[in-house]
Amino acid sequence: MPTFVQILDFIGTFAFAISGIRLASAKRFDWFGAYVVGLVTAIGGGTIRDLLLGVPVGWMQDPIYLICTGVALLSVILFSKYLVHLHNTFFIFDSIGLALFTVVGVGKSISLGYPFWVAIVMGTMTGAAGGVIRDVLINEIPLIFRKEIYAMACVVGGVIYWICYLAEIDFVVTQLISGAGVFLTRILAVKYHICLPTLKGEAQD
Repeated sequence: MPTFVQILDFIGTFAFAISGIRLASAKRFDWFGAYVVGLVTAIGGGTIRDLLLGVPVGWMQDPIYLICTGVALLSVILFSKYLVHLHNTFFIFDSIGLALFTVVGVGKSISLGYPFWVAIVMGTMTGAAGGVIRDVLINEIPLIFRKEIYAMACVVGGVIYWICYLAEIDFVVTQLISGAGVFLTRILAVKYHICLPTLKGEAQD
């Protein structure tokens, strides 16, 4: 039976893959191109995290990530009428993936004995790096470089995880609270137009 963390990882993979495939479809990618975009969105952050932590890369040990992306592609193909044309589809699935992957990244770093500041960085990277690769592939400015609260939502979730850990709250409850923190931060920031200040400089000729 899969563990709770594995379940979160699989759901996050599916959600991020959907978000990537949905954007690829808007750019009129073919099926293979859409699969590649969905896959790198789903595994990009985790791959970088595992390489930095010095552990085997997850998708190279278990084909479930490739399968999840395939299922996500099939879902978009079969239900494109409902998924592709919904304005908020990308946002919802991307926010779910962001929350779940942040939790998985923080938890994995802690289990390997790294300090919390490293865990928060790894959680943020797990959640946000795949989206950066996705946006580069589809020729968009990555979300984390815009005014929207994106990577900062991961940091908020990591800090919440740390507080729960110090308070010795149950592991599963900690994961749920931390993930909810990321998701709600992202939702509320967009709903109420909360953003970080932009860095202003002189325009170049």
